[in-house]
Amino acid sequence: MNEIVPFMTEIAPFTGYVYPNETIVPWGVLIVIYPYLTGLVAGAFTVSSFYHVFGMQQFKPVARFALLTSLSVMIFVPTPLLLHLGHPERAMNSMITPHLTSAFAMFGYFAAFYTVLLLLECWFVFRADNVVRANNSTGLARTFYRTVTLWSDDISPRARAIDSKWLLTLAIVGIPSAHGLHGYIGFVYGSLKARQWWESDLMPVIFLFSAIVSGVALLMVLYVLASKLRRVPIDHACLKGLTFALWGFLMFTVILEGLEFTNLVYKGKEGIDVIMEYVQGPLFFRYFILQFGFGALLPIAIMGLMIARNVRGKAFVIGAMVSALLVLMNVLLMRWNVVIGGQEISKTGKGLLTYPLPVWGRESLMSAAVLVMAPFALLWVLTRLFPPWTDPPGNT
Repeated sequence: MNEIVPFMTEIAPFTGYVYPNETIVPWGVLIVIYPYLTGLVAGAFTVSSFYHVFGMQQFKPVARFALLTSLSVMIFVPTPLLLHLGHPERAMNSMITPHLTSAFAMFGYFAAFYTVLLLLECWFVFRADNVVRANNSTGLARTFYRTVTLWSDDISPRARAIDSKWLLTLAIVGIPSAHGLHGYIGFVYGSLKARQWWESDLMPVIFLFSAIVSGVALLMVLYVLASKLRRVPIDHACLKGLTFALWGFLMFTVILEGLEFTNLVYKGKEGIDVIMEYVQGPLFFRYFILQFGFGALLPIAIMGLMIARNVRGKAFVIGAMVSALLVLMNVLLMRWNVVIGGQEISKTGKGLLTYPLPVWGRESLMSAAVLVMAPFALLWVLTRLFPPWTDPPGNT
């Protein structure tokens, strides 16, 4: 032993470590888009539940549209994960040979259950209308709508009452399902102890409330655009209700995010020095200026001013649209700063990484843009097949 120690002492000056010792950021832009899409699903479903479960009449104009929006986005939610996998054809293995203690393995079951629930709820919402369309159509259109209604033509008051009963039941079950789906994603990040930027008990709650604000903001934008394209008046009671909901949920979300960051700094765990270096350096602009400043505080101020001054008409529509677009940017930045930001901080607590966003390729800016736009193409098709609007026929 006495002979070994001098030998180790001699070679020690010629050995060492280079920090950060990670060389890549394994979860790229597709894993940013994945929680962003699931948030839109949960938020849109929340707006639908305002009317179908809680009976808030001001949300009736967008209730059915919100369901179609939620379904359209939900169908594309697994796509970023499948593109991220090296062998997407193996994805079913996680469901046929489940690892029940893995939060990652449970996603397939949660997503499948919620997708089926959304399909059933949409079926009951549009069943009576589809029966009428089948009776008023011929040829291929009649065959399509007859198939969609499962060859049922009963639209009697009793049948409609049964539809309403099932719709209420599914909507009630859907509330915890939709929010649990997105809260689960926050749980995945919050439970990863290897990343101090992620490890937080508030992470599931923050993901959940940011999902709600993103879904409400999306519906505000889509409802105004759809009304303009259809050349029908905007229901200002509906838009004002959406604005109030966005304003309230956004303030609560900002408070939660502020508490999470304050708690992280106050605890001062090992590695806090490199986190503070990151926050004050590369992350400062997109975290404090863009995400919190322009994406949260500015829309809160705009909506608060409009509500306090009882702004109406075109000015209110413009203010609501600007606020909604800023909130959508805020949530996307939040997803980016969590997913990419957490990986740009070295797990050793020494040094920072840089994520180069490729423009082309499987995991690139273009593939992310296509994934974000694809649900809206599907939504356009669904709204043509199953018109969700409740305004009088003469206005369409």
